[in-house]
This record gives sequence, C-alpha cells and structure tokens, in this order.
Amino acid sequence: MSKARLPLLVVDGYNVLRATPRYAALMDERPDRIHVSAGGSGRAAGGGMIGVDPFERAREALVADVAAFAQGSYEATIVYDGANNLSPDRPATKTAGVRIVFSAQGESADAVIERLCAQAHRSGRDIALVTSDNTIRSTTSLGPYAASVTKISSLMLVHEMEATDREVARELADRTHARMTVEDRLSPETLAKLNAILGR
Repeated sequence: MSKARLPLLVVDGYNVLRATPRYAALMDERPDRIHVSAGGSGRAAGGGMIGVDPFERAREALVADVAAFAQGSYEATIVYDGANNLSPDRPATKTAGVRIVFSAQGESADAVIERLCAQAHRSGRDIALVTSDNTIRSTTSLGPYAASVTKISSLMLVHEMEATDREVARELADRTHARMTVEDRLSPETLAKLNAILGR
C-alpha cells in the first residue's frame, strides 16, 4: 500500500496530553513560572531563569508515541490548538514522520481536525481520529465523512502505547537474559568454587 493511500491518523494533541498521567508529568503549567517563547530572553525580571514552553516535553513524548503507533499503518497528523500558544509562529512541521499542525489564531483545533477529515474523505481515505472531546467526536459523526472516521479515545491510544512499552521492555529483558554468559548466571558462591577449581 502506498503512503498516499494509508489511512489518515488525526490526533487531538492537547486532548490526549491532558487525558492521562503519561503526559501530565511532563507538563509544567505551574502559575509561579513565567513562560516565553524560545526566542525570548530567558530571564525573569528578578534575574532568574524563565521557563520555556510548558508543553514542549509532553508534545515530544506524544510525537514519539504517535510515530510508533502509526508506523506502517497510518499517515499521522497531530493537531494542537494554537489560540493560547506562546508564539504565534507555529508552522506545520514534520517530526519522526508525524505532521504537527497548530491551529491559526482565531481558529480552533476542532476546526482543523474537521477540515483534515473532510479532505481525507474527499480523497477516498479512511480516517482514524484520536480524541475524547465529545464535541469533535459528535461533529465528525454527523459530517458527510462520518462513515470514513473510526474514533479512538485518548485513553485507548495511551493504553496501546503503554502495552507497546511493556512489550519492548519484555523484549529487551529477554535479549539481556539471552546475552548473559554461563558465568553471569552462576551464584557468587558457585562462581567462587569454580574459580578455585580452575585456579583463578
């Protein structure tokens, strides 16, 4: 199947980030910190360092997760609401094969998601939409492209990613165990006796 014909995976970015502790721990939304765009001075009025974008680490983690989830099965796009972003300059970018889109000032992420779903439908593509936002789920259920959209809850995506993490950890543990030598598997007492017999 060519990449152009892969189903489109559309992820409601901030909805997923706020849906679970997986990403919440990576967000820094403390009100005692002043945030500026990366192009700012980085200094607070009192001389201390100013924090940067409070969502950056969480967004990076989500990109990695979506890239892993979509690999070979979807063409992925994460949509973020740009209305309250620190910098109005948030061009669409592509990272790890995932397209990242911020809505323009005055436009909601929901509107961008609806537009992407409609465009994909017109080109004959299936769509998987990841969101737990009831408004966007309802809107996409009523549109002309409703039959083309499969809805995945934010928590379901996170559940899939956590299952993948466990599978990778098991695989790494199995590989580590397989690489152990016989000597590595012996208890310290048995190894000491063996070394004494061998004169080591």
